[in-house]
Amino acid sequence: MTRPIDTLITILSWISGIILLGAISSIIGYLLLKGIGAIKVSLIFGETNPVDALFLRKQVFDGIFPAIIGTFALVVLSVGFAVPVGLASGIYLSEYAGPKIKNVFNLSFDILAGIPSIVIGLFGFSLAVFLHKHLSQYIFPCLLISSLCLAFLVLPYIVRTTQVSLENIPEQTRLTALALGATKLQNIFYVLIPKSLSGIVSGIILSIGRCAEDTAVIMLTGVVATAGVPKSILSHYEALPFYIYYISSQYSNTEELLRGYGASIVLLAICSFFFFIAFVVRNRLRYHAFYRI
Repeated sequence: MTRPIDTLITILSWISGIILLGAISSIIGYLLLKGIGAIKVSLIFGETNPVDALFLRKQVFDGIFPAIIGTFALVVLSVGFAVPVGLASGIYLSEYAGPKIKNVFNLSFDILAGIPSIVIGLFGFSLAVFLHKHLSQYIFPCLLISSLCLAFLVLPYIVRTTQVSLENIPEQTRLTALALGATKLQNIFYVLIPKSLSGIVSGIILSIGRCAEDTAVIMLTGVVATAGVPKSILSHYEALPFYIYYISSQYSNTEELLRGYGASIVLLAICSFFFFIAFVVRNRLRYHAFYRI
């Protein structure tokens, strides 16, 4: 027989889900309503021929193509830096660390997760100034500094989701491979990680979204309004979050504001693309792990 408290929790859960779905639908619907008319080839490439822009024959000055490339590069570099360190740290905390060390690291990552992004941006700017002054005159705020700072920003998400996902695996599953003669390392890579892929990928997806949308960090560490396609990881770059911020704060007419809405839709599409890639990779890894077992 269902208890009243269970019924109440079910009702509240449904209400919360409907409110969340309504909020997301309202935001996306508003963006589509405002910006769908601005989604044109000229929004991305401006007056430059798309073929010339794609093959980097000509620079795009009045479109968001450089910002799209910069956003892709920023997300890939940031996640590429953060994922190996985050996965290794989460595995260590879950499977190897003792209680005292685990408490220290858990507190450290909790503090890191609560640091405002603008503070990490200031740290990155200070790091760039220090490197420029003491090590190399050719190092400035750039794509590399921004990606390192964003990796530092999203690292707690990956560490925590990896650790929690591994710790929530049932004890029976943990001991099965060990009882059959597998080593601890084999148990981690062939049993525990495949079983916790959903949680790990959730952390990676959160980090992708945070890297793609953050503006405070990149404003201080290398993004500019008209840098063009980045020539290297040590050069300035453009990014869609900064473009949207720049347009929405300094637009001179309605057309420019609509371009900002259009850029927001493009940014959502890029995030959705990365999310799709993450889900495909998760499913492939899960399939191969099951096939090996």
